[in-house]
Amino acid sequence: MDFTELYADSVSSVAVAARSGCRRRLRRLMKRGFSVDRRDNRGWNALHQAAAAGSTECVQEILSAAAGGKKAGSSRGRAADVNSLTHEGESAAHLAAQRGHLAALRLLLEANANVNQLTNDLSCPLYAAVDGGHREVVELLLSKGAAANRTHTASCWTCLHQAVYKGHSDIVRVLVDVCDLEALDDHKISPLFVAAQYGQQECLEILVGAGANVSAQAADLASPLLIASQEGHGACVDFLLDHEADPNLDCSLEWPQLPIHAAAEFGHIGVLRRLIAVTDRACDRAEGMVSPLYLAVVSRQSRSVEMLLREGYSPDAQVCSHLQGVKSPLSLALSLTSNEPCSESVGLLVTAGARLGEEDWIHAIATDKTDLLTLILEHRWIPRQETLTRGGFVQNRYGKTFLTQQELRELLCVALNQVRFAACWLPLLLNAGLEPSLLLQPQMLQRADSEVLNYLLEFVNWSILSPPLKHILDQRRAAKTWEPRPHLDSIPLLSHLCRMQVRSVLGPDQLMRTDVVQQLPVPSPLHVFLRFRDIPQAIYTPSPPSPPL
Repeated sequence: MDFTELYADSVSSVAVAARSGCRRRLRRLMKRGFSVDRRDNRGWNALHQAAAAGSTECVQEILSAAAGGKKAGSSRGRAADVNSLTHEGESAAHLAAQRGHLAALRLLLEANANVNQLTNDLSCPLYAAVDGGHREVVELLLSKGAAANRTHTASCWTCLHQAVYKGHSDIVRVLVDVCDLEALDDHKISPLFVAAQYGQQECLEILVGAGANVSAQAADLASPLLIASQEGHGACVDFLLDHEADPNLDCSLEWPQLPIHAAAEFGHIGVLRRLIAVTDRACDRAEGMVSPLYLAVVSRQSRSVEMLLREGYSPDAQVCSHLQGVKSPLSLALSLTSNEPCSESVGLLVTAGARLGEEDWIHAIATDKTDLLTLILEHRWIPRQETLTRGGFVQNRYGKTFLTQQELRELLCVALNQVRFAACWLPLLLNAGLEPSLLLQPQMLQRADSEVLNYLLEFVNWSILSPPLKHILDQRRAAKTWEPRPHLDSIPLLSHLCRMQVRSVLGPDQLMRTDVVQQLPVPSPLHVFLRFRDIPQAIYTPSPPSPPL
């Protein structure tokens, strides 16, 4: 390549004249023998420069010279010049189309420019014009036989895909008459899918009006409705639903994902509200399905959780241990915040009456933090023995939901296995109405800290414990692992026996959690005593760290 005529920026004087639109200077240089075919470091010659700049007169001058050279027998005829390519494979026609230079492009096409010439990256004049939003250029190229359905780019997009992606609705109106509406890229994504994904509502309406399939699924089964829901394009969601897009179409190869799951996961509340109204509720509880609550919880979208619960979705949902590795939305929410304060989603689920399993109680009790247990006890009532239910939820006259028999059994099981944290959870449970005798179990008396044990005994008649339990206490006293308060060696005072009788008559739940004591015909100073609020609580002391091995 001859660079003797190049400037410091590697552009020849002829190319500079063409780029500047100086037809007279260009003509003078050409007459003096300067070549229009000299290239710069990009492989651009004067025709490329003129076409890119939209210098119509310079384009015409160069083409005329090429035509004259052909008549004179030059080896560089008209066709060769007009289709010369840059190092990137761009023709002059491509550069003109890319920049929307209609008049210059028309001259090039009349000079037999290849209307379908591909660049190194698989673009062509039509694709370039579509990308730039040049409608008149697109119409000209189509009229000259430009291929409308070829794929471009490594992703195999067609011109229609690109027009929709860019939101060039005027060009989409032109292309829908000549393009394959169901053309698929390498992920089997159609132009309509692209419109839904990028919120190009006007393009979406044009495509649907032209007959495009509103439920065409991609390779991973994602539908236009699902992707619009995921991206939060509410107007597109409304339009698709109004035109028979199926909200219950399975959109995943891995599990039965619906558009409602996408809206819940990404917190698009307006979209979620619309989908709740049209989605089959089988996804909420049916076996083999996945409640959208799981997606809302795992993505920490508390507003989605709140809306789903408010609209009647179950806080328990179905067991999804095979998919999410958890048994319930609450278990999932707790696993995500195991080392943090209770999340808003946990509060919403507990408030909505989510069932509490053994794993949930472990989160609440096997810790020195009491926020979760406090939250649970604010919304769930510990029942008396006579009101225990095996299944289902029962509410008391205060509108609070009782723990079920299974929930209470698992609570006690976890509590008795987490005695080292008893200083934290024991006062909360007793003040919430748990019958103290339920905790008079061997493992409690054997393992509880001395002050915790004293605190528990203050709630019972310590003088009538069963012989096995008394034996445990005697052993601990002898081993000096329990130092009883002085009065625990004596028979309880009558006042203590009386308040225990009051608790038995009223029920520990009524006594500890309501103002029923204040309605009794007793002096007000006794209110605190009758509710066992005079007993000093034990202080939690963390266990010393284990010595290094």
